[in-house]
Amino acid sequence: MRKIINNPEHVVDEMMEGYISAYSRYYVKHPDVNGVILKQRRKDKVALVIGGGSGHEPMFSGFVGKGLADAAACGNIFASPDPNTIYQTAKAVEQGKGVLFVYGCYAGDNLNFDMGEEFLNDDGIQTAHVRVWDDVASAPQERIEDRRGIAGDVFVVKIAGAACDAGLELEEVVRVTEKARDNTRTIGVATAPAQLPGVEQPIFTLGEGEIEYGMGLHGERGVLRTTWEDADVLAEKMYKQILDDSDLKTGDEVCVLVNGLGSTTITELAIAFRKVKKLLDADGIKVYDTDLNNYCTSQEMGGFSITLFKLDEELKKYYDMPCYCPYYAKGELTGNTGEAAGGQTEDVQIKSEPEFDVNDVEAAEIVRSKAGILEELNAADTRNMLLYIADKIIAKKPYLTEVDSAIGDGDHGIGMAGGMQKVKKKLSHMENEENVYALFEAAGKAMLLSMGGASGVVFGSLYLAGAKGMEAKKAIGAEELAHMEKKSLAAIQERGKAKVGDKTMVDALAPAVEAMEANSEKSLAEMLRAAEAAAKAGVENTKKYQAAFGRAKSLMERAIGYQDAGATSVWLIIQGMREFVEDICEEK
Repeated sequence: MRKIINNPEHVVDEMMEGYISAYSRYYVKHPDVNGVILKQRRKDKVALVIGGGSGHEPMFSGFVGKGLADAAACGNIFASPDPNTIYQTAKAVEQGKGVLFVYGCYAGDNLNFDMGEEFLNDDGIQTAHVRVWDDVASAPQERIEDRRGIAGDVFVVKIAGAACDAGLELEEVVRVTEKARDNTRTIGVATAPAQLPGVEQPIFTLGEGEIEYGMGLHGERGVLRTTWEDADVLAEKMYKQILDDSDLKTGDEVCVLVNGLGSTTITELAIAFRKVKKLLDADGIKVYDTDLNNYCTSQEMGGFSITLFKLDEELKKYYDMPCYCPYYAKGELTGNTGEAAGGQTEDVQIKSEPEFDVNDVEAAEIVRSKAGILEELNAADTRNMLLYIADKIIAKKPYLTEVDSAIGDGDHGIGMAGGMQKVKKKLSHMENEENVYALFEAAGKAMLLSMGGASGVVFGSLYLAGAKGMEAKKAIGAEELAHMEKKSLAAIQERGKAKVGDKTMVDALAPAVEAMEANSEKSLAEMLRAAEAAAKAGVENTKKYQAAFGRAKSLMERAIGYQDAGATSVWLIIQGMREFVEDICEEK
């Protein structure tokens, strides 16, 4: 499928540049990160920051506005923003009253926003978050916190923005926003796949006459693949599933959103709403307001979702408060308000750096302290080993993309490659570093602060967590490396809560660490051979598991038979360690 783009690796940066330029009356871009900042912001209030992966426009950047969000932290296509983007964006709009984050409930967003909050808390800034989990198809009621956030974001952001502008304290803003979230239910269906920029194949394929029921916003497979049905049949099925999951009853009032996923026309959305309205009327449920639009999209995916937002008098008050942004408006605000408050109208000159630069793929020059097998890693060898691993992962970007596309959204390869490019840039300035742990820590931090998605946090921790706080050493052997990776595994599991069998990178890392510990008294090469074999077996084992985390978790048994992309990357990283130590590095 042809897309109207230039270099696929620069899509987000060029989109951001065009978007800010088009709507410069309202927005500036953060000078250092992909954050969209509202120029005219009401003073002395809780700041509302929303965010998530790009590719869903107009959500999230298009919901920054008066009575809406003060800023949006934007990640790469279908990948959450990294902690630094979240931190810097929030710092730009925080006014001393605290910051509320609203975002969809996905593993990557949860991890990165949590870490962004930690950075803000370290600065003495009070924060809170509300995760949107409106997708009734993605998990049962008893696991509601595992549900995905999809088009219900629209209503939750609307209410949160109004509550913030009303001057409520942070605790009250959270209460009102959580009520809005808990009164929102959505279900979606896909009729045609989406395709990531620069990727040759669509995220999924549908046969003639097939639809994907319960599809998420990132192109993850739905909960059921079924046959094509007429609009009325499909709308009634979706409506009944929402009603079965909610406490809606005769006499209640709702707002309705029929949301297109990217390529579905308003004509089709109107036909679907026609049936939903008849069903609501038959059940004695009043429609207070309706939107038919493409607000939460997935590139050019075909299909739509239905969202019902149950109102009470308190929520109705905040829903009726005016808001305006170029893509969404309620009430009397028009947006024609002239210059920004405080004279902050200057364009910010940005020098953006793409997540993955296709022109920056030249392999680093790898220099080892000696020929043959290494018995230990001195600082120079450690730096060169990390550079070699970075080049290895960059070269494997197409393979990792292919693995992730099978049951995910296909962004793992570009995320890992982009993170490894940042590692190379960081290490290029550390030629004289003598502390081995400082090199691991720097590499991990470079990944954590640049990658976004769940991968940024967990793979950054693979290096960072184990090295952080360690006494400086000029060289390490098998025992020290094993201890470091054991610390990293513990930190990753503490933050992400994953265990062996959950179809994550832990399925490769945990057995690899166990093998390291069991062989730590042997040579460095022997230990790494054992760890690599254990990691590879762990990757194979992921094919037998259902996913407990990430975007594949809603697939349940349909995820069986596919290997996990994160586990695959762990195996490749450990393989790279072994190859470097044994002096059998691959040619890039």
